[in-house]
Amino acid sequence: MGSEMVMVDDIPFPSEITTTKPLSLLGHGITDIEIHFLQIKFTAIGVYIDPEIVAHLQKWKGKSGTELAEDDEFFDSVISAPVDKYLRIVTIKEIKGSQYGVQLESSVRDRLAADDKYEEEEEAALEQIVEFFQSKYFKKDSVITFSFPATSNVAEIGFSSEGKEEPKTLKVENGNVVEMLKKWYLGGTSAYSPSTISSLANTLSLKLSK
Repeated sequence: MGSEMVMVDDIPFPSEITTTKPLSLLGHGITDIEIHFLQIKFTAIGVYIDPEIVAHLQKWKGKSGTELAEDDEFFDSVISAPVDKYLRIVTIKEIKGSQYGVQLESSVRDRLAADDKYEEEEEAALEQIVEFFQSKYFKKDSVITFSFPATSNVAEIGFSSEGKEEPKTLKVENGNVVEMLKKWYLGGTSAYSPSTISSLANTLSLKLSK
C-alpha cells in the first residue's frame, strides 16, 4: 500500500495499490444527485490504473484535460488499453446492496441492448452480480472493488464493510458485461460519475504532456 493518502470528499484513498503490480490513483470523484438544491452524495470513487497506460494513449499527447473529458474515443482507448485497472468505491450515504445492484444492472443492460449484445449469457451474468449485492448492506465507508486484469476480459468484484473484507468475491466472466462495467465507470461522457471522468482526464493529460 502506498503510504500517501488522497482525500476524496473526506474519504482517504491510498495513492497506490498493488494488484499484480503497483497501480496509481489516476482519477477520483463522487456519485451524487441534486434534490431540491440539496446535493446528496452516494459514493466516492478512486480509479487505479497501471501508469504504463500512458504508452497506449500517445495519440492524445498535448490535449487538455477538458478536451479529453469530452472525447469518448479517448476513454474507449483507456478502457481497451491492455493494462490492469482497479476501481475502489466507498459508500458515503448508506444504501441497500440491492439498490446498487439494480442500478448497475439497468445501466449495464441498457448499454448492452444499445449495442445489440444483450443475450441470455449476458442476462445470466448480470443476475449473478445482482445476487452478489442482494444480501449486502452498504453502511457508510463500505468498500466495493472492481478489479479488471490486463490479460483477460474478466472482472472480480469484492466487498468489505466495517473494515472486514468478505472472503467471497464474484468473478464475472462474460466479456460483454465486463466491458460495460468498465464503461459504466470509465466511459467518458456517458459514465456514471462526471467528476471522476474529469479528474482522470486531467491527470492523464498531465502525464501525456511529460
